[in-house]
Amino acid sequence: MAKRPKTDSESAPAELSYEQALGELEGIVRRIESGEVTLDESLASYERGAALVERCRALLDRAEQRIEELGEAGSSGGPSRADDG
Repeated sequence: MAKRPKTDSESAPAELSYEQALGELEGIVRRIESGEVTLDESLASYERGAALVERCRALLDRAEQRIEELGEAGSSGGPSRADDG
């Protein structure tokens, strides 16, 4: 029997891209705010949402660190475009 691919809500947050995690998080917020879920479902959704927020923050922190590293590498020795003229 072939395994079907996991949907975002079945994947561990650590497996999701920033866009996937953010999209799922937005869906959770919409469902909770609409009142279409029970209290127990709201609590489970809130818990999943908290994990998704943590994933998004980690990915953003990693991207920010990479940008800083690229900026430092670019400013430490290589000729700038202004020097080319």
